Amino acid sequence: VRGRDAVITLLTDTVDAAVLDAAGPQCRIFANYAVGFNNFDVAAATARKVVMTNTPGVLDDATATHAWALLLATARRISESERYVRAGRWEGWAPMAFIGQDIEHKTLGVAGLGRIGAKFARKAKAFDMKVIYTDAQPNRALEDELGATFVDKETLLRESDFLSLHLPLLPQTQHYLGAREFALMKRTAVLINAARGPLIDERALVTALREKVIWGAGLDVFENEPQLEEGLLALENVVIVPHIASATIETRIAMGNIA
Repeated sequence: VRGRDAVITLLTDTVDAAVLDAAGPQCRIFANYAVGFNNFDVAAATARKVVMTNTPGVLDDATATHAWALLLATARRISESERYVRAGRWEGWAPMAFIGQDIEHKTLGVAGLGRIGAKFARKAKAFDMKVIYTDAQPNRALEDELGATFVDKETLLRESDFLSLHLPLLPQTQHYLGAREFALMKRTAVLINAARGPLIDERALVTALREKVIWGAGLDVFENEPQLEEGLLALENVVIVPHIASATIETRIAMGNIA
């Protein structure tokens, strides 16, 4: 970055005081090609009068839809059954093969009813689901629109058949879910995370999935990307994709234009 007037960064690029100083005093902006900005040291940039930007809004639909794709794939065991076919093991229809879960009329829990969380929750109407959510504060307008109910975190964990995370990564949300939280969830619960990996204690999640404390998980993000927690890949009751929630042609072009 030395000598540059402007820099476009990815979410995987840490921009701290050392990077800002390396760029030099002529550098005026670091533009993140992402909606998240936990890779930015905003205080250090503010002290040096360097602007930092992100790309909110344009990836909301793609991310919300992707979270639903993970939910459906996990509930209906799509990845597991596809691996079975590709391995040449399928010998014909069987009544108990790859029994999954219905989602219609179930309770959908949404942790974080911001832009993406709200779009995700709206799509639950198509499946006649009951929506409960938790956030920093209730959103009465969305409650009226969606028929959603504001609950505390413990109620969210206890009552959700499907729980999707849409929280920002902050010090207070790191390891939002760990062993204690998994123990509160239904043994039939499905967890979805297309937000940020460190929201989940990944080691505790592996244990919960292995010991069937919860039924399954669909994950787009991970605690220490691209490394995965030991044992995660061996589990059949988890859908794993490589951080692709915003990966549509239209969305990525829009992100680039904003940056």
